[in-house]
Amino acid sequence: MGREDEHERFDRKIEAMGVRIKDANTVKVRDDVFDEVTLLALYKLVQKKLITVIGGPISTGKEANVFYGERDGRGLAIKIYRIQTANFKAMNEYLAGDRRFSSVRGTRKGLIFAWTKKEFSNLARAHEAGIPAPEPLAFDRNILLMEFLGRDEVAYPQLRNAEVEDYGMVYREILGYVERLYREARLVHADLSEYNILYHEKPYLIDMGQAVTLDHPRASAFLIRDIKNLNRYFSRYCDVQDEQEIIKTLVGSERREP
Repeated sequence: MGREDEHERFDRKIEAMGVRIKDANTVKVRDDVFDEVTLLALYKLVQKKLITVIGGPISTGKEANVFYGERDGRGLAIKIYRIQTANFKAMNEYLAGDRRFSSVRGTRKGLIFAWTKKEFSNLARAHEAGIPAPEPLAFDRNILLMEFLGRDEVAYPQLRNAEVEDYGMVYREILGYVERLYREARLVHADLSEYNILYHEKPYLIDMGQAVTLDHPRASAFLIRDIKNLNRYFSRYCDVQDEQEIIKTLVGSERREP
């Protein structure tokens, strides 16, 4: 009883809405991920006809699980933030100094909902600035729907696992993204590394929930950390630029060097 009934209800309700569960692995992680709040958010998105297929997991983590999905044949990434296991303290550090979310109440649920909305907003700003990143499509509570970056239901690899012909060119491309993110989207990624960049013919920035606006009190520190992370990784494969020079060029004369 209990969980079994819940699972049957889940299947019946999803099927009644015309959504196909495509992958048995979805069912395996269901216990852990699809709590009551998540199911409600999922129902809302399904009711709006934003999801027609739910597939298997693309990635699983402590903070969030990402599933493959479809809307009328178009690939989706369904990102579900985990209310019970997400790092409450770390999230608060990024949200606290962000004016857009200064009114967020400090409950775990409220924080996760704000974080989901924040990632949607950050991706939208990056996308508008022409930065290769998943296009955000919709969000509800702790679920974010995005464009799927991949082929044949397989996500593009993280940079660390990708086959790259010209590391120097990719390094310069990513520095260009960092600059455009800073100057046009007015954001700092704040967690840039070989884990949060996908690669297929060109790099794509992902995982932007923690990205902060330039008026965040730690924006400069996060920018320096992003550049250091990039240089740490790429220095194994190609010549890298001086960190301080990159930051000086990036920030320009409008502000003091962080």
